[in-house]
Amino acid sequence: MAIENGNHADGRSDSRIQNYTKFWQKDTANEADSDNSNRLDSYTEVVNGYYDGATDLYEWGWAQSFHFSRFYKGESFAASLARHEHFLAAKMNIKPGMRVLDVGCGVGGPAREIATFTDANIVGLNNNEFQVGRARKYTKNMNLQGQVTFVKGDFMKLVEQFGENSFDAVYAIEATVHAPTWEGVYGEIFKVLKPGGVFGVYEWCMTDAWDPSIPSHKALAHEIELGNGIPEMRSLRLARDALKNVGFEVEYEEDLAERKDHVEWYYPLEGDYRKAQTLFDLFTVWRTTWFGMFVMHNIFWLLELLGFLPKGTLEVGAALKVAQTSLIKGGQTKLFTPMYLAISRKPSN
Repeated sequence: MAIENGNHADGRSDSRIQNYTKFWQKDTANEADSDNSNRLDSYTEVVNGYYDGATDLYEWGWAQSFHFSRFYKGESFAASLARHEHFLAAKMNIKPGMRVLDVGCGVGGPAREIATFTDANIVGLNNNEFQVGRARKYTKNMNLQGQVTFVKGDFMKLVEQFGENSFDAVYAIEATVHAPTWEGVYGEIFKVLKPGGVFGVYEWCMTDAWDPSIPSHKALAHEIELGNGIPEMRSLRLARDALKNVGFEVEYEEDLAERKDHVEWYYPLEGDYRKAQTLFDLFTVWRTTWFGMFVMHNIFWLLELLGFLPKGTLEVGAALKVAQTSLIKGGQTKLFTPMYLAISRKPSN
């Protein structure tokens, strides 16, 4: 791997990863209510620094679709991820030939899945150069490059990138939580949609039961921010309001985490073999046990030492441990959801 002045040929930056924690240096366990304006103003650096270091770790634990999902009894982890993506596409009524934008596409797992499920043409947008490169590689391997393409760009500047009225549909899967404001990113999505176009989103939110005036609630939101590279966690109510404020007509909404499933959405984080749905999923669960994380830590330590991973990757790995515990806590207390689903439409007129 070619490295020049700490910048890797794949687009990752050692300094950006190492500086990720600088955005949190004012925050301590006793200062969960500290000023987060530096993170909001520098959201691009926050998100890129996080994903430069976290992407390899995500792929190790989550394959190519970086999101949570619901589980039916006996349903494999991979099947659950795909069904979650299919459910969104079906609710949006995505049809063959539509031009669809995936906002915050990661390494393109959902874009490839939805493209094959619907036969639509998907454009994936991502501001992280490393992930865009990975997405293109995986898409070429599946021979889908004629149907699924990827663009490096900022989801707060969609009109500048694509122009108004450019897409039949837009979706975002657990991505727009990284935006400095929901009105800002939803407003851009509204503008690039054609009149009558549909927007579907799985949003990360603190639920309506969350009360930031309660110290333990505020601390939980702060831990989720730190562990997941999020400038600011906000309530579900604000997501709903933001959609309406920018002009969308909300046609369907539901917090899917409220459904009574065989196992909860956060079970893959718990390291509990008893909840594994298939034999193969035992390995998925193993990766979040103390022993699995110990093995993973040492493998990635060696890869970072040898220069195969950027310096600072293990620091981001430490943040992921905070993410693990805080997301489980958020799910158990029903104070957090990763799957507030909203289907909204841009008025035809």
